[in-house]
Amino acid sequence: MPQQVIWFFVSIAFSFIAWGIVTARYIWPELRLRERAEALQPLLILHSFRFIGLAFLVPGVVSPDLPPAFAHSAAYGDIIAAMLALLSQLFLPRAAGVAAAWIFSLWGSADILNAFYQANHAGLLAGQLGAAFFLPTLIVPLLLITHGLAFRILLQHQPERAMQESRHLA
Repeated sequence: MPQQVIWFFVSIAFSFIAWGIVTARYIWPELRLRERAEALQPLLILHSFRFIGLAFLVPGVVSPDLPPAFAHSAAYGDIIAAMLALLSQLFLPRAAGVAAAWIFSLWGSADILNAFYQANHAGLLAGQLGAAFFLPTLIVPLLLITHGLAFRILLQHQPERAMQESRHLA
């Protein structure tokens, strides 16, 4: 395995560790006591910035030899995820917003996993990412972790009254 590939994956691993610590210490303790719609809002706002994935289509930002199959899949998948996140925010706290948040979470997670698959399938080299190198090494781990939080929040079925009581106890 070439050394650049090793450093690329080491960067991703460290990002997962760092974002995991931030999430465990600061993000989850703050969100866990909130009502579902209120807890989803900051996660959806974060994911509304996924339009940044369009950087994979910008010449000069990425190498000209970046595999087009990867670039198009990642860029368009991210812009759809960003639109779904915005749509979910628009409809929350109503049931339509929760349904949209489920669709967003399923799409967004699948999109990231598909990007990893497409990168591997295309034989993507870290250097082909150019300035977009920070996306998979810094941003993607945070996005995957927050998708996990979104699923956890969506799966919680705590009545609103219980949520209010737990806030008073904290």
